[in-house]
Amino acid sequence: MRKILVIGIGAGNPDHLTLQAVKALQTVDVFFVLDKGSVKQELVDLRSSILAEHVTRPYRWVEGPDPDRDRTPTDYVATIEAWRRARADVCLELLSELGEDEVGAFLVWGDPSLYDSTLAILDDLAARGETFEVEVIPGVTSVAALTAGHRVSLNQVGKPVQITTGRRLAEGWPSGVDDVAVMLDAKYSFEGVDPDTWIYWGAYLGMPDEILVSGRVGDVAPRIRELREEARARKGWIMDTYLLRRT
Repeated sequence: MRKILVIGIGAGNPDHLTLQAVKALQTVDVFFVLDKGSVKQELVDLRSSILAEHVTRPYRWVEGPDPDRDRTPTDYVATIEAWRRARADVCLELLSELGEDEVGAFLVWGDPSLYDSTLAILDDLAARGETFEVEVIPGVTSVAALTAGHRVSLNQVGKPVQITTGRRLAEGWPSGVDDVAVMLDAKYSFEGVDPDTWIYWGAYLGMPDEILVSGRVGDVAPRIRELREEARARKGWIMDTYLLRRT
């Protein structure tokens, strides 16, 4: 039976690879990549450098176009579901390159369990009748890279922490928590929280262009906006996340 590895490769630093991930890379016959276009070629190049450093056996590299999606949808859930189906269609074509006794792999930023669609896509393909075995290799998340960069813990003693999106934060602070890790925020939702809230923000975590800022939201929010907009204009893309803490 075909086997598919979903390998977490960390937040951007090639050294984020675990020993388990390095060993898994050595078993792969075909690596699958969803191409996000020339603007994000840097992300594809990073994957290539990882393979060049760690894989010594012959392998094939198969790319497919990553479908576009509406970034300002009226129905967010329906839009994401449609986008995942379109991605699944592309992945179905990619998997046609995998022989019956071969091992294929998707290299996933961070960890496959956190805001990544690969596992859902494979479930979709299995529901369509595709047969394969799946193994997941965990990776270093952007949240872990963020807290490491700022040298802070994710939670306060005896208190829960919540991971959410900028879209949900804009609807209001989650109840019952004082620590909120926020991902996928393109609209600066942190600017709407209490200005005395502490923020630990980071972009391009683990990469050479890593940017870190921390402080009271009321003090550093303008600086974060400035840095984020400058970096996005310069590179054409940005990946950032942050931790908000009420003390």
